[in-house]
Amino acid sequence: MDRRKFFRLIGAGSLLGLLKAKAQGSPWREETFAPLRGLGTPLQEYGTRSPFEEEVIRYISPGLRTRHSGASFAPLEKLDGVLTPNGLFFERHHAGAPQVDPEHYRLVIHGMVERPLAFTLEDLKRFPSVTRTYFIECAGNGQNGYRNPPDPELTATRSRGLASNASWTGVPLALLLKEAGVKPGARWLIPEGMDPAAYTRSLPLEKGMEDVLVAYGQNGEALRPEQGYPVRLVVPGWEGSIQVKWLRRILVTDLPAMAKDETSEYTDLMADGRVLAFTWIMEPQSILTYPSGLQRIQPGFHEIRGLAWSGFGRVRRVEVSFDEGRSWRRAALEGPVEPLAFVRFKLPWYWDGREVVLWSRAWDEKGHTQPTREEFFRRWGRNNRYHYNAIQAWRILPDGRVVNGDRPLEGASLPPATAGGCGGEVLDV
Repeated sequence: MDRRKFFRLIGAGSLLGLLKAKAQGSPWREETFAPLRGLGTPLQEYGTRSPFEEEVIRYISPGLRTRHSGASFAPLEKLDGVLTPNGLFFERHHAGAPQVDPEHYRLVIHGMVERPLAFTLEDLKRFPSVTRTYFIECAGNGQNGYRNPPDPELTATRSRGLASNASWTGVPLALLLKEAGVKPGARWLIPEGMDPAAYTRSLPLEKGMEDVLVAYGQNGEALRPEQGYPVRLVVPGWEGSIQVKWLRRILVTDLPAMAKDETSEYTDLMADGRVLAFTWIMEPQSILTYPSGLQRIQPGFHEIRGLAWSGFGRVRRVEVSFDEGRSWRRAALEGPVEPLAFVRFKLPWYWDGREVVLWSRAWDEKGHTQPTREEFFRRWGRNNRYHYNAIQAWRILPDGRVVNGDRPLEGASLPPATAGGCGGEVLDV
């Protein structure tokens, strides 16, 4: 949209007219706008948010069997910018979040190394550190997309809220591996957590030497317990299940562990009947956060907003469709656009009050994009529960209500209670 057209829309009463009408119809009351009497809140050792923001919380599925082995969703449609606050970053637990005393913490690197080593937290902090912004996404993000018929009560949070973005500080894993001296023939790393499940995954040595962080900081402060305090792995662009939290040891070996959570879980059923393991990279995603599910809008000017990311690198462009994919408009990306991180996209739009369906799709620097639901299920099996990245549609009704715009798929008969999951249990999200 060019500047002249944009300001014509504004002048037509879409935004300025609305503000003018509100100002004329609502007399100013002195008690509302006058300075408050009395002293405010005193200085605090640790800041808290306004009590008027207490409804901005993570979503915990009411259908979980236990909160010790489940997930909570980041409230994407209620957040600004691209960094997810630490207290709202999505959670994934396999046996609850342990409380680890940093004084007694050790990280052991052993196996096919010249020098088995044990690092204290202070040891790790003596190494050269880096700070990088990366998203982390559960392999089960988007699991609602497997439901048929689609959930009419879907929100942006429940659609894609098992993903979050943060600024991570830590030591490159490559430095620690070089310190230990990896022996010839080593091909795999087996990280293990301190949680009661002793959560274990297999990580290719090549990736570990590339960009993996042994992180102790998140958004400028220590990790929260639910994010792996005091130390976790951050594996940029790969599924969250491999980014082991409460990291206690890394075994260097020549073979993968073939652990429970990479055999019975976090494997992918394809439409042709094959089952794939080690499908680590998270494909491009985008989600419109405004307008989005269960919101309500009025006719007039709106700024369409959303988030996009890709495990293959930078997001190069995001497009929005108002006619279910027959035509597309390019949204603006709010910089800086960093690799393997969230980017916020925006597009000015005037809604005339007629029913419309909004789509968004992200394109990354490797040329990957998001499929439609129909295209997605031609490749992925309908009984899968991972790596769903099909386009999320929002339908705006004439009364301004925003609802899930996905349509039922022909021939699918998945009951809602078995359609989702984040590994290890069914999530009725």
